[in-house]
Amino acid sequence: MLVKRSLLLITGLLLVHLAPAQFRSRALRWSADGNATLSTARNGISRTDVRTGTETELVSAAELTPTGTQTPITVADFSFSRDSGSVLIFTNTARVWRYNTRGDYYVYTRPTGGKPGTLRQVGAKQPSQSMLYAKLSPDGKRVAYVSKSNLFSEEIATGKTTQLTTDGTRKRINGTFDWAYEEEFGCRDGFRWSPDSKQLLYWQVDASKIRDFLMIDNTDSIYSYTIPVEYPKVGESPSPTRIGVVSATGGATKWLAIPGDPAQHYLVRAEWFPTVSAAGSELIVQQLNRKQNESILYVCQPATNRVTPIFTEKDNAWIDIKARWDRDDPTGWEWLNNGNAFLWVSEKDGWRHIYQFSRDGKTQTLLTPGNYDMAELERIDEKGGYVYFTASPDNATQRYLYRVPLAGAGKPAAGPAERLSPANQSGTHGYDVSPNGQLAMHTFTNASTPPSRSWIKLPDHSPLRAGSAASRPAQARNKNVRFFTVTTSDNVTLDGWMALPADFDSTKRYPIVFYVYGEPAAVTTSDVFSAGNNDLFTGDMQQAGYIYAALDNRGTPALKGAAWRKSIYRQIGRLNIRDQALGTRALLARHQFIDPARVAVWGWSGGGATTLNLMFQYPEIYQTGIAVSAVTNQLTYDNIYQERYMGLPQENREDFVAGSPLTHAKGLKGNLLYIHGTGDDNVHYANAEMLVNELVKNNKLFQFMAYPNRSHGISEGAGTRQHLGALYTDFLKKNCPPGAR
Repeated sequence: MLVKRSLLLITGLLLVHLAPAQFRSRALRWSADGNATLSTARNGISRTDVRTGTETELVSAAELTPTGTQTPITVADFSFSRDSGSVLIFTNTARVWRYNTRGDYYVYTRPTGGKPGTLRQVGAKQPSQSMLYAKLSPDGKRVAYVSKSNLFSEEIATGKTTQLTTDGTRKRINGTFDWAYEEEFGCRDGFRWSPDSKQLLYWQVDASKIRDFLMIDNTDSIYSYTIPVEYPKVGESPSPTRIGVVSATGGATKWLAIPGDPAQHYLVRAEWFPTVSAAGSELIVQQLNRKQNESILYVCQPATNRVTPIFTEKDNAWIDIKARWDRDDPTGWEWLNNGNAFLWVSEKDGWRHIYQFSRDGKTQTLLTPGNYDMAELERIDEKGGYVYFTASPDNATQRYLYRVPLAGAGKPAAGPAERLSPANQSGTHGYDVSPNGQLAMHTFTNASTPPSRSWIKLPDHSPLRAGSAASRPAQARNKNVRFFTVTTSDNVTLDGWMALPADFDSTKRYPIVFYVYGEPAAVTTSDVFSAGNNDLFTGDMQQAGYIYAALDNRGTPALKGAAWRKSIYRQIGRLNIRDQALGTRALLARHQFIDPARVAVWGWSGGGATTLNLMFQYPEIYQTGIAVSAVTNQLTYDNIYQERYMGLPQENREDFVAGSPLTHAKGLKGNLLYIHGTGDDNVHYANAEMLVNELVKNNKLFQFMAYPNRSHGISEGAGTRQHLGALYTDFLKKNCPPGAR
């Protein structure tokens, strides 16, 4: 749930608070040798040598201009074949739920042997903007894609197209995923070419038994109409999902005989082994049970339909998947030694560590020993013998680059991680490391330093070259933001920041506004330049005379060990709320300059639910609250997220009820503004009406704003953001007046 990348990328509103993912430069597309980046330029595609800054045009705008037209196609994305002889172009894109993943494709075959280049549309007979996730085969001779829930394969040279599946519908989905898989597992692209280009594996999601949630559009027509979204509510069985293998030239699909009821399990990752073994092409698949507290890795042989488990992991709470530690690309597998080994991330010893597994899973080597968590995997440099990752063993609000040796690389199999980020730059570092491990785009920020970018050499972190166009100096500013820790009466120590008013006078008292999230999807206290900023407030909160603050409670995904993160299991709406409230009490007791009569709180999505629970459960602390797009009833959210963190309502329904704001609405005493978009396909607008009914029943006065047809980010429509900011600011100023007293 809830304020994850789906919302962050749409609105740009809360992204500023949820670093460090924002500071990763994964938009870079590296050349195979790791010395250059590829990018769109002047309506074409160029290669820039990172070491020298020299730019070379690879494909010109003229070459991307279809015959009979004078305008080149717009390059939204591209990929080259392995021999660089062809390039696949994604264009004319359209949004599907959260991302622009639907559109049209062209293949440009580059000039060779005196023959001119050719530009041809892929899937020319498909409806415009209907194609998803097209990709070239490893040999560069075919392209596969999904259109209207079916999988296709097309010869590049002739344009001959083979439809590989025929049973696709809105609810029987081949080669991609349904709403819940995309939102909660980051699964979007649902097919893979075999390394020999002869077969494709693909997911099939059967959402036929998943009920539609009907969103109502009352404004775009004289007669209202409904918009159906297949949406598995918590307590409902998952969409049965299976993985099949089909020949690139067509034929029957061989379905993998993976054990377990497909309606009670999830298949979250699957990839081909990079080389063909004596048994033929093989696959590796990760399966989660419905509660997501058991993960099994299977090696599958499609030719014989033999399926062998090689690693099983269990947890008392839940098991995180790759989307947690590689958010930019949860697909793929971290292969080593031509597929004879791979990297795996696990919390089985209480910390998020990197392990090196043998192909059969029997040999498992811990690469990152110690009482600390890795944050994200940045690069595997197999030739150099290192894996690069970000972590922050001493301060969970910051991020630094580390590396450790790979096992069997002529170095110790395990030992202290080597920090590569400069010791004199405290804050949040982001990296895009080149495939050869020698270069990187480095981004740095902290609370007083805007994000700055520069090319560096590794491992010494020295500047690559002066005057790089990709570099810009950071200019610090005095924002008067203080980072701190506070220990509650439960002996829980919380991280936090506090942005003090301009012309702050410690002998006076000021109102305080808390920004909250509080659930397992995000943190709010990262040491980044946007800490202390509130993009919803019209004007400057510090100039207005507010203290702006944030705390991270137990259960947020901070780098504090699995016990910290998983303590919230079956406790959302209770443990996190208590931590926030007791943290606020401790701050009020510590600082006499905080006015206890002017305490406000606000949040979006999961933070909206936290805001409501704080207002309802601790009305003696919080007098004013603004909640946006909140889950007011935990039984209304999707099964993957809510069951992961709360269990199954068939077994412990009382926990869902106890953590829902609806249960505590009768406790409202202060000033509440509730905001929701009626077109929210994530946290449904029904949550708003359930809350309104409960508050009305208990004769509680409040303010309410519904934005017609706006989604979870409330960003669509002329004037929406300006209006939302004005509404937020007016309510806050009236009910929690700014300024010293």
